[in-house]
Amino acid sequence: MKIAIMQPYIFPYIGYFQLINAVDKFIIYDDVNYINKGWINRNRILVNGNDSLFTIPLKEASQNKLINTIDVNWDAAWKSKFLKTIALSYKKAPFYADVLPLIEKTINTEQTNISAVITNNLTIIAAYLGITTEIVSSSSIYVNTHLKAQERIIDICLQEKADTYINPIGGLELYDKSAFSEREMELFFIKSKPCIYPQFKNEFVPWLSIIDVLMFNSKATIKEFLDNFELV
Repeated sequence: MKIAIMQPYIFPYIGYFQLINAVDKFIIYDDVNYINKGWINRNRILVNGNDSLFTIPLKEASQNKLINTIDVNWDAAWKSKFLKTIALSYKKAPFYADVLPLIEKTINTEQTNISAVITNNLTIIAAYLGITTEIVSSSSIYVNTHLKAQERIIDICLQEKADTYINPIGGLELYDKSAFSEREMELFFIKSKPCIYPQFKNEFVPWLSIIDVLMFNSKATIKEFLDNFELV
C-alpha cells in the first residue's frame, strides 16, 4: 500500500497529479490550518504569453481556520470573468473543447466547502486522465488531529497499513526516513522532471496549473508526463 498526503490545491500543477498517480491512496490533508497566499485556492495560467495568477474567492478565509471549515464565494461575476479569461487565453489551444467542460464542472458545482470543491476538482481531472487512485480527505477518517507534523503522517500510514509513503521533494527537511523505517515503512520523496510542451508560439512557461497542461496536450502525452519523475 502506497499513500501520499497533501493539502488540497485547486487545479494544481502536473507534479501534484504525478504524486496522485504514484500511489494507491491519496489523502487530502484538509483538517490543518489554511495558508494565506498559498496554492489552496490559487494557481497560474498562461495569459498573453505570460504566467498569470487566478484566485478562487473565499468567504472569511483565515490562517486561524482549518481548510475544511472555509467556504468558496461562488460569485457569478467572478465565474463569468474567469471563464472569459480561459476562453481568451486558450480558445485556440488544441484541446480547449475537451478541457473547458472539466473547468465548468468544477466551478458550477453546488458545493461550497473549499475542501469538497477541490476533492471534486481532483476527481474530475483524475478520471479524465484515467488515474484510478482512491482520493479521500483526512478529516473524514483518521481522528488524529491531536498529533502533529511527522507523527501524524506516520499515524495515518499505520492506520492505512501502508508500507510506502511518498512526499513532495519540498519535505526533505521535514521527514526522517529512519522514523518511518522503524515502523517498517519506506519514505520516498518525489522529484518532478521538466515537462515541456508547445504553448502556441510563446517561450515555454513551466509548472503552470494543470489547466495549461490539459489545454495543450493529449491524454497520451499527459500520461507520459505523469511518469516523468524520480523517487529519492
